[in-house]
Amino acid sequence: MHDTTALVDSPARIGGPIKIGRPLRVLAWLSFLAEVIIIGTGGAVRLTGSGLGCSEWPLCTPESLVPTPEQGIHGIIEFGNRTMTGLVGIIAIAVLLLALHAIGGRRSVVAALWFALGGIAAGVVCFVIAYLLGLPGFPFFSLGLLLVTVAGGIHSLWITPARRDLTSLAWIILIGVVAQAFVGGITVLTGLNPSIVGFHYASSLLLVCVAAAFLVRMRESDAVRERVVPLWFAMLSHLTGLALAVTIFFGVLTTGSGPHSGDVNVIRDGFDATFLAHVHSWPGYILAGLVAVLTIAAWVLRLEPRRWLLVLVLAILVQVGVGVWQARDGLPEILVGIHMVLAALSAAAYTVCVLRQKRPLP
Repeated sequence: MHDTTALVDSPARIGGPIKIGRPLRVLAWLSFLAEVIIIGTGGAVRLTGSGLGCSEWPLCTPESLVPTPEQGIHGIIEFGNRTMTGLVGIIAIAVLLLALHAIGGRRSVVAALWFALGGIAAGVVCFVIAYLLGLPGFPFFSLGLLLVTVAGGIHSLWITPARRDLTSLAWIILIGVVAQAFVGGITVLTGLNPSIVGFHYASSLLLVCVAAAFLVRMRESDAVRERVVPLWFAMLSHLTGLALAVTIFFGVLTTGSGPHSGDVNVIRDGFDATFLAHVHSWPGYILAGLVAVLTIAAWVLRLEPRRWLLVLVLAILVQVGVGVWQARDGLPEILVGIHMVLAALSAAAYTVCVLRQKRPLP
């Protein structure tokens, strides 16, 4: 009789079903919520003029890691967002390790931990080189850590062939968090460059979508998936995604050209924010129309994603209402912040709607 004990620890080797335990499910939801919340805290930094509340990175001041009394509320708000970044990273690591253990067993977890140590070592080396060259050290530390993290993800997918959908999504979230820390530091060092700030927000929104995708896929098997909607419906859904992306893009440009620059001393000129607000609304109304068509068709034809399309309809209706309200009231900070968070939730709902258009074969 063959000894099968070595196979028990590695579901990937036997191709059996993957058991997703309660801790992973809970942490996956916490990861999604954390990705949404950090968009809110990042928005608070920008909308309260606290973007340079901490003048340094990763320290808050040249002499202190935490805010000093002289920095007031702006330092507290900015440091709070940085602390949230750490929490998001810890949850992302926990989700990744639990997913690797469930899918690939001890071998996959140990390999990921070795790459983690290697990433820290690479970051330290990059930090020292930057310091010797008289350059800011932490961005280079983050860059070294990021490169090794990417390498760790590639290696993990190579040694863990089962459920590559879940492992890929978990690695993307962790890599994204590390990359966001790097971009956040560059944002501070460049004095809140509007292009980098916009990229920072868009990247956070994409991570919300990836976290939502993980929640969907962890409830499904790894069997081959088949489309359960008509081809025209799938194509119209992708067109709707394009409208959503264009709407968000012009929303980022509008906010970047508006009065909420992130710091009282940062003056933005270039694009006309009033004109961009109108341009932003055009694809937004097209998006609303496309989602309405998809929702009606889904309920008439009894298609799988119909309930999630109702969620998307609700999110977009509230989003349109908040957008019109904030434009008429002179862009009050609280409404702009809600608008930013709702954009992420709308994108997450759209992601679920698309994924629900396929299901695993029995």
